[in-house]
Amino acid sequence: MHELGLVSGILDVAIKTAREAGASRVVSVSLRIGDMAEVNEESMDFAWDILREDDPLTAEAEMQVEYVRPKSVCVSCGHEFTHDRFHLRCPECGSGQTVLLAGREMDIVSMEIETPDDDG
Repeated sequence: MHELGLVSGILDVAIKTAREAGASRVVSVSLRIGDMAEVNEESMDFAWDILREDDPLTAEAEMQVEYVRPKSVCVSCGHEFTHDRFHLRCPECGSGQTVLLAGREMDIVSMEIETPDDDG
């Protein structure tokens, strides 16, 4: 279950960033994860619920995830197309020579924090 490691890394970045900003808490972390990264959604949610409680800054933080469908371009004909994890052949010309444009990303897109000034 590599999701535990992923969530641990995400929370490390969130906590470090929040501390540097003088935050009193992390409200939410928004992620963009490609389908080709093979992340299990239920495992991510489970790991988030468990690991976020390890630090008071993230104890109540929400995780928002946008899952990105794979998108490739055909080297032979230039056609761009979306697909699942297994069907990488160009639907236009049938070529197997394609380059993945999107679908492997694993990015922290944004973070919402609360500062002591926001509390009162």
